[in-house]
Amino acid sequence: MRGHAMVLALLMLCVPLSGCLSDPAGDNPSVVDDRLRLEDRHLVEWNWTGSYSRVLEDGPYTALPVQEALIEVDTSDIWETGPPTSEVHLSYWLPSNVEAGEQVPVIAVISPYYSYGPQGSESSATNVVSPGRGEFIFDNYVPHGYALAQVAVFGTEESSGCFDYRGAGEGLGIHAAVEWLGQQEWSNGHVGLYGKSYEGATQWEAAAMGSEYLKTIVPISGTTALHPLLYKNGSAEARSQVMHMNYFSSTVDYNGDDLDNICPDIVEGLFAGPVTYVGGEMDPYMENYYDERSHIDKAFQNWNGSVYWVQGMQDWNVDPHQVFGGPSGTVWYHAYEDAGYDVRGMLGQWEHNYPDQWSKHNAQDSGYGGEAIAEMTRWDWAEDLLEWFDYYLKGEGEKPDLHAQIQRNDGQWRVESTWPPRDAESTPIDLATCSADGSWVGGASVAGGGLQSVTVECPSFSDEDLHIAGLPTLHLQVSPTYDGGQIFAELQDAETGLRLGHATMDVRYHAGGYEPQTVAPGSVVTMYMEFQGMDVILPAGHGLRVVMTETGEDYLAPACGLACPVQVLMDGSTLTLPVIDRDGSSAFLTPQSEDAANNA
Repeated sequence: MRGHAMVLALLMLCVPLSGCLSDPAGDNPSVVDDRLRLEDRHLVEWNWTGSYSRVLEDGPYTALPVQEALIEVDTSDIWETGPPTSEVHLSYWLPSNVEAGEQVPVIAVISPYYSYGPQGSESSATNVVSPGRGEFIFDNYVPHGYALAQVAVFGTEESSGCFDYRGAGEGLGIHAAVEWLGQQEWSNGHVGLYGKSYEGATQWEAAAMGSEYLKTIVPISGTTALHPLLYKNGSAEARSQVMHMNYFSSTVDYNGDDLDNICPDIVEGLFAGPVTYVGGEMDPYMENYYDERSHIDKAFQNWNGSVYWVQGMQDWNVDPHQVFGGPSGTVWYHAYEDAGYDVRGMLGQWEHNYPDQWSKHNAQDSGYGGEAIAEMTRWDWAEDLLEWFDYYLKGEGEKPDLHAQIQRNDGQWRVESTWPPRDAESTPIDLATCSADGSWVGGASVAGGGLQSVTVECPSFSDEDLHIAGLPTLHLQVSPTYDGGQIFAELQDAETGLRLGHATMDVRYHAGGYEPQTVAPGSVVTMYMEFQGMDVILPAGHGLRVVMTETGEDYLAPACGLACPVQVLMDGSTLTLPVIDRDGSSAFLTPQSEDAANNA
């Protein structure tokens, strides 16, 4: 454990160096409980020359040569067809302190992406430290006495068995790997998981299995359940139709060895997307498929560990709904807190990226995180995470603050006790008091100008800046012309046109959640739409604009095509904003430098 002396010595050495400290207020960085305070991190010179963040001080240990293991798993009861026994392949690197007989914790990345892709252009195998996430752990944490493990899920790389996309079989293999890592003689029995996207999904799959060795997970834009990943209140993403097979086709080598990779879920996955997209009410026929691939709810019941939740607020791949959505209005972040889990969050205005993935941050457009780029990259991420791992995997240091670090759309970072803020005041706007251009969404325009749309302009109702933080709602009174139809709503600053957020819904899912209902043509129903999580500032005197179209961004048009326009009724329709008031005392600056790689 690093103490006060090390950090203070580092700071004292920095003082004489030009550019090492930038302290316009004249304050000095301070150390509390052996940690450099969050609000003081911008005063310190970091290693920001590479493609990812580095800890303040390298550890004393070196990595021993890679070792590999094949773990045999009984799969006789998990698949209707397929091998009765399968193997999980993993590779691992131990720090040199195990040679002195010490036991060490493990940080693992569990993935389908080892040896992934068509023959001749596959990604690296598990026994090669993977670019990005593997290198990040290897360089930062193995020297501090952690083991790194890279695990291939069933049906990928050298792991045998069916490639069971997010299914029970995949979870069983993941569980076997976590158990094995926790039981080795060199292991202290504490396993943590790390990774983004699918490698975040595997963390929730592991947590759902409830291993006693799994002490913490760090899902970065990690999928928590399959159905809400591909459908937002019934609105289908384009990838929903081909997701399962795209992965399968990229993990096999198309030879005889692939025969045991094929299980009934492959066929089931072919039908899951089209049935939900076209059928709506037929979706219960696929209920077992999606229920099996929902993991956050099972983890909630089966697991006792800590969660460091990292999410891009502008992520369109694994969107914020994965963290803040849930059945019947559940906010998963709050649910885990309320149940007694240790939860911390880092919520930046980046897209489908790591907090320190500066090369991707720099590519974001206005309205999609572009205004936040200057403060976006978290060069302190590795140090921040080291404090978390030290406590939850080694039992060293003070307990990390269980807060949420949230970045606003204009770039400002601040600390909240949780997110969405529980003290947000619901501020309703009656759309009948706003001006509307158009009354139909979808269907061909009579004037021949393409699909019909509705634009609602609401004047300013505040002479102060309005801070919207949370999950705004749009409760629309509509009259469908068919058992189907869809509305995509984009919220904009009416003065500048800046995009603030979006919501989407198939009218058959008007009650919210995952259960479709038949809607009768000519009836009037309320569409209970909820926006993706937003933390945005609306300048004083600016009004709001809501643009309603049939589809937007990467969503498919409704399966009923031009036959299902939806009439929007302003009377009884309400936009409700969660508004907070903050005095700036919880705001902090992130470490940035003109010499940093993202500014070079």
